[in-house]
Amino acid sequence: MIYGIGIDITDIARIEKAWKEHQGFIEKVLTPKEHKDFDRLGQRRKNEFLAGRFSAKESYSKALGTGIGKHAGFHEIEILNNEETGKPELTMHPADCLIGHVSISHTAELVMTEVILEYRSDTREDADNG
Repeated sequence: MIYGIGIDITDIARIEKAWKEHQGFIEKVLTPKEHKDFDRLGQRRKNEFLAGRFSAKESYSKALGTGIGKHAGFHEIEILNNEETGKPELTMHPADCLIGHVSISHTAELVMTEVILEYRSDTREDADNG
């Protein structure tokens, strides 16, 4: 059963400007593992990657219904690419009772992300029986 759906569209140039003008922006948005992946990329891909992770974390917080803040901070949400498929996956997030699905797409100018959160089958059964 679906708990929530969140989508976001982010301007890649706006994110590029933010990380170039504000020291610490990358560290604010990316977890250490995400930052390691970011460092391996060329300049253009860095912009897409950072904008994608920023947008996906916004989408996650919208699906959760809280927005980015005390219930879902940037460092509490981690999205890494599956090593075999390259698919982005939620590897860490604050809602343990939920399974998250992430999609990230971009053009040269924009990144669009969607996150679907669903109840874990065992958690939903407990909620229905409780």
